[in-house]
Amino acid sequence: MSRADRIGGILFLLFAVWFGVAGRQYPYWSETGPGSGFLPFWLSLAMGVLAVLLLVSAARPGSAGDEAWAPRGASLVRIAAVAVTTVLFVLLMEQVGMIVGTGLFLFVMLRLVERHSLARSLGVAVGGAAGTYLLFVHWLRVPFPTGPFGF
Repeated sequence: MSRADRIGGILFLLFAVWFGVAGRQYPYWSETGPGSGFLPFWLSLAMGVLAVLLLVSAARPGSAGDEAWAPRGASLVRIAAVAVTTVLFVLLMEQVGMIVGTGLFLFVMLRLVERHSLARSLGVAVGGAAGTYLLFVHWLRVPFPTGPFGF
């Protein structure tokens, strides 16, 4: 069993248990349908199953050996770029708004981290931001931070 899979599987399983226990404070069902505890229950169950599958697959004969368990080089740079961009997205959401922030986040991820073409990155960023607006703001009427642009 590789060290990375063992550590990742155990941490993932612990997080699944914590998430499930924390979700128990909310009702599973309400008068109108699924309650606020419905999603945490099913997500924690899915996370737990996936964690166990990771641990089982890593323990099988022929699985990856005990190679380096931490990313290095280009992989580490990509992980750091995703982490920094995500933190910036959260920190700047109030200033730029959720919809603009979503578009910028998608653009940076696709163009700078994944190295997709400018046209594809812009297309997905604009489409993702527009889809987020239509689904959450227009259809579901979720109040998002609007920023200086009003959306």
